Amino acid sequence: MIPKTLIIYEYQILYEILSEISEYFNFEILHVDGKKFQGLELDKFENYLIIASKKSLNLENSLILEDLPIKLEKLIQIINISFLKNNFVKKSEVNLGKYKLNLNSREIILNKISLSLTEKEAEIIIFIKSNNNVTIKELQNNVWGYSSNLETHTVETHISRLRKKIKDKFGDDAFIQNSQKGYKIN
Repeated sequence: MIPKTLIIYEYQILYEILSEISEYFNFEILHVDGKKFQGLELDKFENYLIIASKKSLNLENSLILEDLPIKLEKLIQIINISFLKNNFVKKSEVNLGKYKLNLNSREIILNKISLSLTEKEAEIIIFIKSNNNVTIKELQNNVWGYSSNLETHTVETHISRLRKKIKDKFGDDAFIQNSQKGYKIN
């Protein structure tokens, strides 16, 4: 199971309450103040949730408690559901250097700018990323299911269109590179 960390931001009373019953949770609890939070490397946590009492944070994976009081059972339920959602979202995103590929929406994202992809375009990107220096024959076999001795320009056409879409949207003409060894994602 992926370790989960509940980060409580400047909410001391909540931290104290949850710490007393923490042995019943399937997540770790961490309390941070503003100073500690700035030095916190969120990338090191596999699945985390930040709880704060006010909308002072504009972060992913955060839960703001504004409608108080709240029953403890309800709070624990909300926390557990939020962890499940975070885990689902994390599994649906693939890191591609400076880009992210969302497999659910089939969008490639750079700095909050997104580009919709076809299912085949997403499959091409995933296959190339998983197997650097991919040949046309490997793409034909694994993405299209074509026989390796079939002569077709399907792969080249799709990659050419995909490169054009990425260049038009992001100005990046080096996303998919080609060498004698094959295609790779930059």
